[in-house]
Parts: sequence; C-alpha cells; structure tokens
Amino acid sequence: MTLFAVGVQSTRSIWRFGQTVLGVIFRHPVPGTSIIPILPDGRIVLIRRRDNGRWSLPGGMVDWGQDIPTTVVRELKEETGLDLVQIRRLVGVYSSPDRDPRIHSICVVVEADVTGNMQPEDTIEVMEIQAFPLDALPQEEMSHDHTQQLQDYLKGLTTLA
Repeated sequence: MTLFAVGVQSTRSIWRFGQTVLGVIFRHPVPGTSIIPILPDGRIVLIRRRDNGRWSLPGGMVDWGQDIPTTVVRELKEETGLDLVQIRRLVGVYSSPDRDPRIHSICVVVEADVTGNMQPEDTIEVMEIQAFPLDALPQEEMSHDHTQQLQDYLKGLTTLA
C-alpha cells in the first residue's frame, strides 16, 4: 500500500469518525440554502465545487442567529461575488437524509435575481464560476441533489421532498 493510499484511508476514517460524533451530538438535520441566481440577461450562475469537482448551485448552511434571507445574501456573496436584488420565489424544501453526503441537512431552495461581478470570495470551496443560458446548462450530474433542484425549478415546481 502506498503512502498516499494510507493517507486517504486515514482521512476517510477521521471523516467517518467526525460524522459519527456530529450525529451523536446534534441528532438533528442542519438547515441550509441553495440559490438559483438569475442574472439580468436570464443566465443561471453555477459554481464548480473544489471538494468534488462538480457543478453546484451556490448556497450553504444557516449560521446561528441568521434567517434564510440573510443566509442567501451571505452565501451568494461568498460563493459568487454577486449581490441579491430580490428573492423571486421558493423553489422547494429538500430534506432527504442522503441529499448531502456530509451530513443530514434540510435545504431551502430559492430563485433570486442577482447583479454584480462574478468573483467568488471563498476560493477554498469554489474553483470555478460560470453563467449558463437555459439551453446550455451542464448535462453531467451536479453535486448533492442540485440536479433535482434545478430540474424542479425549470419545470416551475414548488417541491417538498
């Protein structure tokens, strides 16, 4: 076994242990958001995650003391550099225990009008940002359950899943 393989196994073991400890301590899902950012020209902004290399909707966990709209503003700015103009609508609430590979989270998904320059502040999580016309969205599977979230949005659904 190579030194690299030992390191990967060790990292996975530590991660599994950490997940178990967090599950025992909290035993509750963590609330979060996903944002479907719409530029003035109608393009949708996606980020490419550094942890798995997949396209994703921007978003993240609700911080203690924050509400969903405040989290949307913060996560949008951190991951895309864009500013919120307005939240258009609720797209859905996604709560499947396996929707996020890291933890059990409940995700509130919103469509939002945005403006500004695309420049992520959080380069630890985000490796790329791009705006896509509706007819040229990435076809590969997105991170987490974001493929389903985006499909529900494009169908005009409001989903409770």
